[in-house]
Amino acid sequence: MSTWANLGLQDSASPLMEQLIFFHDHAMLILIMITVMVSYLMIMLGFNSFTNRFLLHGQTIEVIWTILPAVVLLFIAFPSLRLLYLLDEINEPVITLKSIGHQWYWSYEYSDFKNIEFDSYMVPTNELPTEGFRLLDVDNRIVLPMNSQIRILVTAADVIHSWTIPALGVKVDGTPGRLNQTNFMINRPGLFFGQCSEICGANHSFMPIVIESVPAKFFIKWISSMN
Repeated sequence: MSTWANLGLQDSASPLMEQLIFFHDHAMLILIMITVMVSYLMIMLGFNSFTNRFLLHGQTIEVIWTILPAVVLLFIAFPSLRLLYLLDEINEPVITLKSIGHQWYWSYEYSDFKNIEFDSYMVPTNELPTEGFRLLDVDNRIVLPMNSQIRILVTAADVIHSWTIPALGVKVDGTPGRLNQTNFMINRPGLFFGQCSEICGANHSFMPIVIESVPAKFFIKWISSMN
């Protein structure tokens, strides 16, 4: 059961990721239908003993196998374009978080508050507490409120990095000298893990990201303690 679970997507924690999962299932259903139909036709041709030596053209079937794939592509293209628009849409954010990629750690700034910034390093295995997550946990987690529109600004200080949280459907490249942005909303509390998804050097796989989603009142208490 766990092997099959590893082949799928992570459980959704944001509306955007829910839409991505729906589109994935939609595209997979179309691909399965095409595969089954083509396999059936190939098998039937293998067992078919009829021949037609005088068949030179078949305009009807040629029209069908030209138009039918175009229609199928439209059924994939329209939901895809809608989803791309939603992923790039920036709503009115409640909080802005700035993430800066370094070799090989992340630093964060809460732009709406004064002097709230910190570095986030992976916790080494020999320092990991019993309840920690090996190669995924960090010393300073990002704390964000649930059910709030959050804007994230991503850049890098040295080479190209990529700030990625699969459960939220967020993947933003951090490029030196450039500020990229996206938005997301977390719809449930919990810990959400990610990693740099750009090959950025020797320790590329050792700069994880951890978001701790909490209710708004706990976030306000955390912000107050950081000031």
